[in-house]
Amino acid sequence: MTEQRRSRLSAEVDFERDGKQTGFVRLFHSVHRSAYGFIPIPIVVIRNGAGPTALFISGNHGDEYEGQVTLCNLAKSLQSSDIKGRVILLPMANFPAAQAGLRTSPIDRRNLNREFPGDPNGDVTQQIAYYISSTLLPMADVVYDLHSGGSSLAHLPAVSMKRSPDKAFEKRAYAALQSLGAPLAYITEGAQGTGREETLGAQAAARGIIALGSELGGSGTVARPGLRIAERAVRNLMVHMGILPESARIPADGPMRVTRVGGADYFVYASEAGVWEPCVELGDMVEAGQLAARIHTPETPWAPPAEVHFARDGLVLVRRLPARTVRGDCLFHLSTDAPDLFA
Repeated sequence: MTEQRRSRLSAEVDFERDGKQTGFVRLFHSVHRSAYGFIPIPIVVIRNGAGPTALFISGNHGDEYEGQVTLCNLAKSLQSSDIKGRVILLPMANFPAAQAGLRTSPIDRRNLNREFPGDPNGDVTQQIAYYISSTLLPMADVVYDLHSGGSSLAHLPAVSMKRSPDKAFEKRAYAALQSLGAPLAYITEGAQGTGREETLGAQAAARGIIALGSELGGSGTVARPGLRIAERAVRNLMVHMGILPESARIPADGPMRVTRVGGADYFVYASEAGVWEPCVELGDMVEAGQLAARIHTPETPWAPPAEVHFARDGLVLVRRLPARTVRGDCLFHLSTDAPDLFA
């Protein structure tokens, strides 16, 4: 077995000490303006004796804000006397990206959620991924990674999980998902790209840790509906895990609508460059063959627009925001109702 390499990052908090601690994970980073400096990644640890550990992460993508606000509120309101066990909050996981309001790091241009398990000797983002993978994940019984659509996408507020070949583990994860009390959930059944375990959720699940996610709105803003869903979800997950008492549960507004996301036919991409005109709205139900968008070229306004169509029926879960687009940009992302997926 290969020996576990040690992370270069160090935390100012003691994960085994009872009470509430705040501080920084120090990522030492020598640059022209600060030869012996470090990047201060904020962290909060709240512990009260033995019990489960919940790891809450936001700022994995720096331009996604509902999760960051949710964890800021939780950092201020949650006390050690409220809980049994341990809660770890990492509100700005990719600190350089979150500080800059960017999806990817301005230092190395890397996307943290494609860099797991990371590299202790790599670029800044790879070192952050490795610290989370090697130090924080092994402590956790559940990890909840709070995302939203960011600057380029609008997303119906939803919680999520990924299917697992281990049906007993999947059943436990689904029970945790149901506990969140969100109005909408989507279940992913495959990964885009290489299919390697690059995301935080995939890394957690591969280690037998319940991994949940969410997409809470987007548009590069903080939307109240997504924030309300997130604040209820983190509280209810702690109740489900036995960290908070049942009295702390926030009731759901109604039953959870469960949907699934499958393969390439769930996505609609720009076929040309230009200004795209959406022909449906977020939350619409659409049919295979239906017109999704027209792509205009204002440089030659007399030219007919390119048309793109949906390849399947479904719920419009995600839509692109910027009007300017190039070939290969994702314009829409669907999900399909799957109420009996885990029956």
